[in-house]
Amino acid sequence: MSMDLQKHSCAIVVTFKPDITALLKLLAQLNKETEFVVIDNGSPNIKKLIKSISVYKSCKDVICLEENEGLAKALNIGIDWALTNGAKFAFLFDQDSSLCDLFVSRMTNAYLDAYQKTNKGLAAVGPRIINPQTMHQTRFKVFNSLFFRADRTFLESSTLYIADFLITSGTMLNLDCIKEVGFMKESYFIDNVDLEWCFRAKSKGYDLIGTDQAVLYHAIGERSKSLLVRRGIMAQHNPARTYYSSRNRVHLYRADYSPIGWKIRDLVRFTLKSLWLLIASRERKIYLRYISSGIRDASTLN
Repeated sequence: MSMDLQKHSCAIVVTFKPDITALLKLLAQLNKETEFVVIDNGSPNIKKLIKSISVYKSCKDVICLEENEGLAKALNIGIDWALTNGAKFAFLFDQDSSLCDLFVSRMTNAYLDAYQKTNKGLAAVGPRIINPQTMHQTRFKVFNSLFFRADRTFLESSTLYIADFLITSGTMLNLDCIKEVGFMKESYFIDNVDLEWCFRAKSKGYDLIGTDQAVLYHAIGERSKSLLVRRGIMAQHNPARTYYSSRNRVHLYRADYSPIGWKIRDLVRFTLKSLWLLIASRERKIYLRYISSGIRDASTLN
């Protein structure tokens, strides 16, 4: 049955100015188990890399966008490609992720395990995320209360966990739910795209499940000497990215499908992180401009 799911699956890899070594390592891992398509977001050197990417037998297409259209639109182009070509499931990946052995097989087994247990629709399954720089494991978070809750087992399973949020990279998406939940929110461009989609899926009654059966090595944000960043409490991004994260999270605070527990906790976290950047960073004036602009522009999003 797991092999049947693999036959009806494909992987979508979104790239932007990729490190070719890391990208080709990911594609080599995928090539062993599933077909894949690469969506490039206007990288200036992508045409030089197409030959290296296309050499893989499982590479079915390389779609090159003229300019950076954002992560959400690139994912939607990939999802639309998958649907058009008859796929039932899509694995979503960032360009710099690395997989455990037999990742696709392990994920499809986890999906089948969760599907047999749930009495709801199953929108997506996500792997355990480990930061290769720190070996910190990201916990599967639940936001339906004011108190922090994570790694809550799913129906007493030893390897499945209830999740209100799965990060994009590594997620196995059930494409049947796209008709009801919808595509990724393109106006978000990059940050919180996965968070917003997960909240929508949960509001429609779907389950999201995390699993220990598969591991994806992925660093969220940039390197930093800060203990908060190294412990995974917050992610470090450049000032320009702070604009999108500020704008999109404030927009999500106003969404009726966002969990109230997340809104309260994240507002506190966002406030503390902003204060930390404005006090501790040498680029505090730039951060102030981007954070202020993001908060102001949240009302312009659809």
